[in-house]
Amino acid sequence: MCRETNRKRKRGRRPENQPEETVVDESAGTSQPNSNVSEREPVFSVAKVEPSSKPASSDHRGRRRGRTTKKPENKPPGNNNSVSVPSGVSGAVTATLLDISRESSVARALPGMDAVVKVFCVHTEPNFSLPWQRKRQYSSSSSGFVIKGRRVLTNAHSVEHYTQVKLKKRGSDTKYVATVLAIGTECDIALLTVDNDEFWEGVAPVEFGDLPALQDAVTVVGYPIGGDTISVTSGVVSRIEILSYVHGSTELLGLQIDAAINSGNSGGPAFNDKGNCVGIAFQSLKHEDVENIGYVIPTPVIMHFIQDYEKNGAYTGFPILGVEWQKMENPDLRLSSGMKLDQKGVRIRRVDPTSPEFDVLKPSDIILSFDGVDIANDGTVPFRRGERIGFSYLVSQKYTGDSAVIKVLRDSQPVKFKIKLTTHRRLIPAHNKGKPPSYYIIGGFVFTTVSVPYLRSEYGKDYEYEAPVKLLEKLLHELPQSPDEQIVVVSQVLVADINIGYEDIVNTQVHAFNGQPVKNLKSLATMVESCTDKYLKFDLEYQQIVVLQTENAKAATLDILSTHCIPSAMSEDLKA
Repeated sequence: MCRETNRKRKRGRRPENQPEETVVDESAGTSQPNSNVSEREPVFSVAKVEPSSKPASSDHRGRRRGRTTKKPENKPPGNNNSVSVPSGVSGAVTATLLDISRESSVARALPGMDAVVKVFCVHTEPNFSLPWQRKRQYSSSSSGFVIKGRRVLTNAHSVEHYTQVKLKKRGSDTKYVATVLAIGTECDIALLTVDNDEFWEGVAPVEFGDLPALQDAVTVVGYPIGGDTISVTSGVVSRIEILSYVHGSTELLGLQIDAAINSGNSGGPAFNDKGNCVGIAFQSLKHEDVENIGYVIPTPVIMHFIQDYEKNGAYTGFPILGVEWQKMENPDLRLSSGMKLDQKGVRIRRVDPTSPEFDVLKPSDIILSFDGVDIANDGTVPFRRGERIGFSYLVSQKYTGDSAVIKVLRDSQPVKFKIKLTTHRRLIPAHNKGKPPSYYIIGGFVFTTVSVPYLRSEYGKDYEYEAPVKLLEKLLHELPQSPDEQIVVVSQVLVADINIGYEDIVNTQVHAFNGQPVKNLKSLATMVESCTDKYLKFDLEYQQIVVLQTENAKAATLDILSTHCIPSAMSEDLKA
């Protein structure tokens, strides 16, 4: 990173005195309002702001004395778009003409700048700890840009749990109500539109460019915190690889750049030197040992999202191969697996029981190729000249429902299979995709399902360290055994006379009810509601049991709901 920074300074893209910049993890607090900066955002002081460019030096040259030679034409340093200045014109007028020339040059270099809009969103997040209500609403601002078809692209986390979304064009004082067409949680992209025809007047859509190469110049445009007007930062492409998308908890192709991406830049376009969009700013790395590391969603991922929506009328997601694999770099491991010297691939550790691959692939199979592309022992495939990339990139280029040919080595013999690709379902989902959490209450016991938002609500952002080990093990390692399997827990016990002695049961998994295994929350609610036995018996984690009298528990539930102002004993999805 230091090499990149030094190279930029030599090329003169930054002033000598750079303003202090705070690199913000966009997943944690990207979409916070400019006018109401929270504690998660850096506070910018006016004293820290430096001019974006130095005054034109030609004005000083015009004031020098004792020079009898002919004065050359005034040209801004490093600018080929010269302006002819008549003789006798004052230095102040000359500087003004040069500023106008410089601004027109920037406008020609970034013709899509007028297509960049500011996104205002009001969010109302679900309360996963109290699933019958929502949290207090809050406002945020981010960036977006206009594309063909009277549509606007921005980040998914910019409009997550939205109540209202409004857009404002550059140089306008009017906010237009927008409609959310699709939200791609995995790729962190959202598609919007505006019904008002006035919004689209005089706005040219952004054109997309090809995937940039290393060291290609990029310019990020958006509305970050620290001001209300549009902001432009420039840098170069530092790295192209499979990245971890923090919001979607997935791994897709991404660009690493050294341009500053701050809170509010989310959803803004990254332009190349031709003025074409090569990506969407979406997250940055915050660490004391790094600086100016930003990440951009590249055009292949963007086009996949757009074409998926146009093809299916909705976002269906990015398919993955439902297997876990290990590298085959050790020669003894390859030899024991029956691989020849010219064969390369990766070994399947286990197969997701809910995926279509479960019917054809087996543990210890060696994946040799995917759709005719050979896979190396480290799991990479050729990408571009001098570059390799993880073979999951090939899978992510497919669409949900597409077929692919996979070649494996089984019992030392190569075998080909045609598989159907689908999206991946985790036992503990990373997102609820905008849906409110499910819950069921009986006798003061609040049952709900475990998800990453639930763990974050219960244990904070450090839930990976604070949550119970049993739940973390299921989050990280366990695979679902059926498509509708859920982890059901006793979230809390609303204290009443009926549940004396059970008050300390918190976030404990429910394994069985009256001897029947609990498959998901709906099955539990159905069994309890239809129970005619004298007792309700719940088998919990750590060999705990809970026993309640059926009639007393159902009778006490109504009083408990009234005491805690809970509108219903179960969520709407369980009533269907």
